Parts: sequence; C-alpha cells; structure tokens
Amino acid sequence: MASRKTSILEASARVIARRGVRGLRVEELAAEAGVSTALIYYHFKDRTGILRQTLEFISDRAGRYTAAREAGAPPPGPREELEQALLLELQDVDEVRENSTAWGELRASAVFDDSLREDLARATLVWVQEIAELLGRVRPMTPAPELAAAAERLTALLEGLSMRWLSGTLPLAHARTLLGDAITTELERLGR
Repeated sequence: MASRKTSILEASARVIARRGVRGLRVEELAAEAGVSTALIYYHFKDRTGILRQTLEFISDRAGRYTAAREAGAPPPGPREELEQALLLELQDVDEVRENSTAWGELRASAVFDDSLREDLARATLVWVQEIAELLGRVRPMTPAPELAAAAERLTALLEGLSMRWLSGTLPLAHARTLLGDAITTELERLGR
C-alpha cells in the first residue's frame, strides 16, 4: 500500500495532467487523494512544495517505467538500454500519459514561475545527463560535450513528439518511428 505522501503525489500528478498547474487547488487535490487539506500542508508546506515534489515524483516514476525489465530477462545492451530509456516515454499507458501531460503542464507553467523554472531546469539537466551517459556507453570514445548536445537534442525532440502525440496531432507509432530514427542519426553522428 502506498504511503499517504505518495498517494498525494499520485493525485497531484493526475490533477495537474487533467487541469494544469494553474488548475491545481489544494482542496481538489485533497479530495482526489482522499485526505484532508491539513495533511497536504503537513507534508508539503505550501503549493510550491506540492509542485516541486510532484515534479520529482513524475521524474522518479518515469525513471522506473523506462528502466523496467521483465523478470529473468537478460540485461539490455547499451543501445537497447538507450532506446528503452527514450522510447518507453512514448507508450499508450495511463501512467505514461499522465506523467508526460503533467511534465508538459509543469514546463508550460515554468514560463511564468521563476521558482518552478529552476526546479524544472534541474530535473531536465538530470535527464539530459542520464541520456548523455547512455549515449556514452554506446559511443564510449565520444567527447562529453558532443554526448551532452546529442542528449539535449533527443530529449527536446522527445518532449515535442510527446506533446504532439498526446494532443492527437501525431499517431503514437509514427512518433516512436521518428524518435527511433533520431536515435540512429545521433549515434551515427557520434560515431564519426
């Protein structure tokens, strides 16, 4: 059974995905999580705390579902691990849809909220560094700045493809194909 705090964070991700950051009301969050508003303030202090910890929660949750393997499956090779880390962000699963939508809402709100902008920049940097590390496993002789630039391009493309898919302007299969092609292109570029 999930802890109360985890239940609140799950509810927060749902509310943000459904209503946006501006639509997040503590009373609605409490109702969604089945807790009192006092408990929310106990765990998170204020609305900014809720947003910061929800951002961490969705980042951690994405890390779990993009690294998941079937029991007994052999560990993936470096390229398969890279592809999995990126392509599993594009799957028609409620948790992924919710995460991607909430991430997009948080990113859009950061345009107007300096404190959220800093947290989002930090979370994005961590993600880019993780992808750069995976790229480095596939192309170990590549200089770090080139790996970082490739990771930046791939993660930015993924965010754009995700928003197009979620908004219904791009079929999921096509988004996954475009991302797969971009991975191949970046690896070829790094291999030169």
